[in-house]
Amino acid sequence: MEGFSSTGYLDMELLRFTTAGSVDDGKSTLIGRLLYDSKSIFDDQYDAVKASSEKRGEEYVNLALLTDGLRAEREQGITIDVAYRYFATPKRKFIIADTPGHIQYTRNMVTGASTANLAIILIDARNGVVEQTCRHAIIASLLRIPHVVVCINKMDLVDYREEVFLQIKGAFEQFAVQLDLPDVRFLPISALHGDNVVEPSTNMDWFEGTPLLSLLESIEISSDLNHADTRFPVQYVIRPQSTEHHDYRGYAGRIAGGTFVPGSAVKVLPSGQTSTIKSIDFYGDSLEEAYPPMSVTFTLEDDIDISRGDMIVGENETPNVSQDVELMVCWLSEKPLALNGKYALRHTTKDVRCVIKEIRYKLNISTLEKRYDDKSVNMNDIACITLRVTKPLVFDSYHRNRATGSLILIDEGTHNTVGAGMIL
Repeated sequence: MEGFSSTGYLDMELLRFTTAGSVDDGKSTLIGRLLYDSKSIFDDQYDAVKASSEKRGEEYVNLALLTDGLRAEREQGITIDVAYRYFATPKRKFIIADTPGHIQYTRNMVTGASTANLAIILIDARNGVVEQTCRHAIIASLLRIPHVVVCINKMDLVDYREEVFLQIKGAFEQFAVQLDLPDVRFLPISALHGDNVVEPSTNMDWFEGTPLLSLLESIEISSDLNHADTRFPVQYVIRPQSTEHHDYRGYAGRIAGGTFVPGSAVKVLPSGQTSTIKSIDFYGDSLEEAYPPMSVTFTLEDDIDISRGDMIVGENETPNVSQDVELMVCWLSEKPLALNGKYALRHTTKDVRCVIKEIRYKLNISTLEKRYDDKSVNMNDIACITLRVTKPLVFDSYHRNRATGSLILIDEGTHNTVGAGMIL
């Protein structure tokens, strides 16, 4: 790629975003247009898509074929699985999770959106806000995605009329009042023709905002992480036991919140023992500070029994430490959730076992209605449950910290991930 060096590429900020929309709203076409117009695909890829489009008898190069990788997707013209695509511009790196729009693939959308900084929700300008639009907005709210861009697509099919855009924008805003969506932006686009995707649209000169790619390059994401609560889940204890580093004992992991500096007073949970950070090491260098999402190694002034799954926090900070956890779970398995069932659980770097104590209610993902009468939790359902774990977890609410407030449930027999949880 031209315009930046490999060293600069490694240091560039990464934006993860997900796309969601109803069938035929143009998600795959939009991503294909982004990749093509930003010159992020090779000539042979474009030639293959062009040949495939001609073979299918289509009048134009179908850029959706760049992302619809499964044969079933190409045959049906829909997205089934989560397709990840990577590209970069001179300003930022991107990971796209192209997620399916069907209700039966809710679990796929949750999977793709769980780590996203931003969600693109597509709306067909001819159809306006539909049930699927509401469902995708609700999932974005549940998953605490910090930024949402509502792309009103296929404006070319409504003659690029401003009143159509304003009507759909108003309808979405009216619905979104009941949701927790801190930053919502609206864009009128035509993914097929490229209007307002990478270049400003000459057909919609009434729109004064920036094109989608410029928005993705410039939107502020560094403040999305929790910089207030210091959280460091220990992933690995480093003991080289070499002549050069005979007494070295380091605790490696990825910072999940707050800022750490040498000399900070810290506490190790769940044991509650305290110490002071001696050094913060990173590839042989000592850092003056470390913050999310950096992966570093701490050394402490005191010898403390610390192992994988423990969490280092500020001395005066106490997150939740409990064996009883209440959470919203998206069920991913074809086998229903079992009340009193036993599952393996992974939270940050900690692996424990748990038992499902109560199914409190199931959430109607289209209306936000809490259904207390129906306690059956099947694939794609989202429900509020309580569970008890074999060893105490150190956690925050998902609302406060997505890293320390999320967990997964695992079937001990098949080792499949069966549930994705957001702690309340």
